Amino acid sequence: MWKEGDEEPASPSARLMQSPKFNLCIISLMGYNTKIDTKLYKKCVEQTLLKHPRFSSILVSNGGNCSWRRTSVDVDNHVYEVDLDVESESVDSYASDLSKIPMDQTKPLWEIHILNVETPDAAATALFKIHHSVGDGVSMMALCHACSRSLSNPDALPAFPSPKKRKAETKRCRLMGLLVFVWRVFVVLFNTVIDIAMFVATMVFLEDSRTPVKSTGGEERQSRTRFVHRVVSLDDVKLVKTALNASINDVMLGVTEAGLSRYLNQRYEKGNENGLEIIKNATNSLPRNLRLRSAVVFNLRQSPTIEDLAEMMEKEELNGMWGNFIGIVLLPFTIKMEDDPLAYIRRAKATMDRKKRSLGHKLAFVVMKLTMFLFGIKSLVVHHQSYGQKLIISIGADEKLVPNPHQLCDDVMKSLQMIKVAATKLEFSETC
Repeated sequence: MWKEGDEEPASPSARLMQSPKFNLCIISLMGYNTKIDTKLYKKCVEQTLLKHPRFSSILVSNGGNCSWRRTSVDVDNHVYEVDLDVESESVDSYASDLSKIPMDQTKPLWEIHILNVETPDAAATALFKIHHSVGDGVSMMALCHACSRSLSNPDALPAFPSPKKRKAETKRCRLMGLLVFVWRVFVVLFNTVIDIAMFVATMVFLEDSRTPVKSTGGEERQSRTRFVHRVVSLDDVKLVKTALNASINDVMLGVTEAGLSRYLNQRYEKGNENGLEIIKNATNSLPRNLRLRSAVVFNLRQSPTIEDLAEMMEKEELNGMWGNFIGIVLLPFTIKMEDDPLAYIRRAKATMDRKKRSLGHKLAFVVMKLTMFLFGIKSLVVHHQSYGQKLIISIGADEKLVPNPHQLCDDVMKSLQMIKVAATKLEFSETC
């Protein structure tokens, strides 16, 4: 059993997330179907989150060594009820303003802001602000589910679909599987060498083109991050997924590339920007050979189940199931106006299929600090989250470089609709 003052060494990733170059916070909105009873909410937090070691510890530094020190937590200093004037400020705007306020290092690095205002998506919203050194986004979402309970049985955890079991392999399948395994090892090694070579080339001479959305490295970002989001039907994404035999991630990566192409095309319609050569015609105002890279972040650790997390909070022990263990994949974005909207999805699928057969993402975590130094502070973050039959497209943008993030969000939505129409036509032509 822990006691106040106990210390545990901080992981390298936690120390990295605290460095001035990173200092990242997770801003997450959780919508509710009913108004939130703040007193009851605080009581639930005391019974769940406060038992989690990272939510009841402060990060201390002593002679360059960082550690988590257990401390007593006053829930009133972490859970706030906000009286938001919806006529002058939206929930997204409040989240944007909150992102500029630094976290108080003298208390555990998390806050929950309760906004009992109705939005098109929810009757009330809880805004979570959690420092990234506490954990990664995937773990945080699972933890929130582990803190909830079933409506029909308040003592039971919510039910989630169980993963499908693989069929038992026959001897013939095992022999074929061995040959496939040898081939896959070769492909993985080859792709890893290519990824390392491209990473080195990126460090040496393959810089991004100067664009309106590119930030400069080596400086602290002073402008506010604006958050906007849209909710779309997951069925629309699944339709495209089925038509092109792709994954949902492939589809959304292609949709993001298409939306960003539309957005930059409109920015360049105003004229020559940043001294780049512009080709202007009826539909295309983009520069020649525009080079833009994205960093796709994903979890390398197998996500713990909500049962595991509930047990973790009950025992107040991490058991090696917590922390930032993430990979980074550098992906080239082809910024161009395609005549065939499905070209974005096909290109995204081909790129991700190759990246999945590489170990480059695991090496990228080792050089994450170098990556930030070389590629600068990210001025644009796009996040996709599916839940139920909905998919939420969230954008966090530096308001100085992307002054109209709502337009970018609309362009992503329009791109999805165009791709959906093209996929519907493709399926119809194949069935005829």
